Amino acid sequence: MPADVFHAAVTLPLDTARQIIAATLAEGEARKLQPLTVAVLDAGGHIVALERADGAGLMRPEVALGKARAALGIGIDSGTIGARNQGRDAFLAAVAVASGGTFVPVPGGVLVLDGQRRMIGAVGVSGDASDQDAACACAGIDAAGLQAGLDAAS
Repeated sequence: MPADVFHAAVTLPLDTARQIIAATLAEGEARKLQPLTVAVLDAGGHIVALERADGAGLMRPEVALGKARAALGIGIDSGTIGARNQGRDAFLAAVAVASGGTFVPVPGGVLVLDGQRRMIGAVGVSGDASDQDAACACAGIDAAGLQAGLDAAS
């Protein structure tokens, strides 16, 4: 059997994930934010790349992953999930339990869309105020020539 038979389909290549991360971190530095951590997941929810800036907090990787997983799992950005479900604490708690605690419904988790607006992955950013994290994620996605999915209409 040819060796390529065993390779999984790639929705978000490593080189693209690295571009997203570099541009996201650069945006955080340009904004003079606290040290960021950036997680990039493919459409199947697998970690493609994860990087933390020097000085980023110990729990930042888990939070960045949780934001990306929330966006990917529900199909909208993580900030919209939280906003739409305010007052629905039991629902949010149930999803957190169902996801094994890997669901963070606050801004900073953004879907990655290709040129045909198909979801190919998600980016999660943690380190500063959540709205700043989301803005940096969008900048990173845009810099890689892709589109940021910010809500259900994206």
